[in-house]
Amino acid sequence: MSLRNNGRLSRREMLKALSLCAAGSATLGPLLSGCRDALTTPEALERLGGVRRDRLDGKPRFLIVIGAAGGASIVDSFLAVRASEAGANASKLNTFADEQVQGVDGSPFRAVKVSSPRLGNIPQAVNTDQLPFVRKHKDSMLVATSVGTSVNHVIAQKRSLTGNAAWRGRTLQECVALQYGAGFPIPNVNMAMGGYSERGTDHSLPSYCYGEVVSNASLWPLGLDGSKGIKDAPPRDVVELARRTRNTLDSRSVFGKTFENAPALQRWNEQRIVGQPSLEARELINRLNVLPNQPPTLPLSEYGLSSSPDGDRLRALFPDYLTDPVQSQAALAFLLLKYRVSVTVTLGPSFNVAVGSTREQFIASPPLAFDFSHTEHRSGQAFMWSRVLGVVDKLVDLLKAEPFDETSGESMWDRTLIYVATEFGRTRNRPNDAVEFSSGHDLNNGFLMMSPMLKGNTVLGGMDPLTGLTYGFDPRTGAPEPGKLTTNEPDIFSGVLTAMGVDTSGSGLPDASAFVRT
Repeated sequence: MSLRNNGRLSRREMLKALSLCAAGSATLGPLLSGCRDALTTPEALERLGGVRRDRLDGKPRFLIVIGAAGGASIVDSFLAVRASEAGANASKLNTFADEQVQGVDGSPFRAVKVSSPRLGNIPQAVNTDQLPFVRKHKDSMLVATSVGTSVNHVIAQKRSLTGNAAWRGRTLQECVALQYGAGFPIPNVNMAMGGYSERGTDHSLPSYCYGEVVSNASLWPLGLDGSKGIKDAPPRDVVELARRTRNTLDSRSVFGKTFENAPALQRWNEQRIVGQPSLEARELINRLNVLPNQPPTLPLSEYGLSSSPDGDRLRALFPDYLTDPVQSQAALAFLLLKYRVSVTVTLGPSFNVAVGSTREQFIASPPLAFDFSHTEHRSGQAFMWSRVLGVVDKLVDLLKAEPFDETSGESMWDRTLIYVATEFGRTRNRPNDAVEFSSGHDLNNGFLMMSPMLKGNTVLGGMDPLTGLTYGFDPRTGAPEPGKLTTNEPDIFSGVLTAMGVDTSGSGLPDASAFVRT
């Protein structure tokens, strides 16, 4: 049998293959599993984006994108300004009382401590301190200042992933999936909202590069098997016989013959004939399932299912996974990487309210996430930064404890980069010395990245304390450029890809060597 130049079997060859399976042949699975890879030969990948062949045989790297929806302000975190530094402007700018901005020994980062009796008009206390996080993770942290090109939520979210269409409109996740994801069942899983969940605009990429959207991280794994979990379902061999018969009848139908070369039908057949059995063979319905077996409320065993081997520790780390979408997303993100299902996962808070688990914290996330700053900036930013950094901290710990290669001693964290896509910044003005005030959208901000592959303990760019605005940097050398307030979206995009080891030759992206650990 031979593959066409589009990587597909002809209808005649497909029928022949199906007849072999019906006769008990074991050759069809490997034959069909090669169809997708034939679409992404080294030559084809090089034509698409200049990926080198040696990269295709290398070890994968992993990207976690966290969408900080609503505008996470970098000056309310790692580049905060003390009132004493802002001079006469201090009372009118978003500065903090000096004692609230904590320095970190041997680091350019700062850490903000905020205490408030309420979260805006929500009667819930806010007590946050970023110092433990920065002390623990500073050596893998990099903050790059930024100026965006949109303060529209959806547009800014997408541009934080494409660098404002810096490379054919591809997203960071698509670039990573193209580089490392050809052998993974679902290389790119996206659990985020709005522009963070949109695919890019380069339609020449292999279909597996585009994000698989997941709307409910707790329940989604239960859909990864076509018959398991159904009471009194026929035995697996009977199901497989029915599937083979279905495939044969479909290919012989008028519809199948007429549209056999249609891309949509080819993708459907690939997912149904190749993709679905691959997922089922990996037992992902159980491995990715955080839900516990708790009859009679959750009687998994009654349906032939079980909880993930990692379920106990994930439920302990993320106890509100059933009511807090970000916790369930983080748990699933870890499992997707651990079991080599994906090379990139995207998660983050939505604009919906998330319910807390205690009387003291009955709100896990306010409405509009970081954009709650329109109602109350300071406590809203502090609360949401604490929420995001708490999830990041737990993911890093999980990945550090998970071996990647026992021979080399590498952990999963050694090959992972976390990118907190902050959307845009917030306006810097406030009423005189106000501690409760609202803020609008602003192009000026910065991005947080974390990875052992990054040049850690580093701020690229800087902060002008007299204006509260960040300024730019040279993406190749890292040299600060005071006064530079022009957009640098391609620099951020290139920096993430360069640190991830993605070959950007032929892309026209700027040299972003300053991001990479040497």
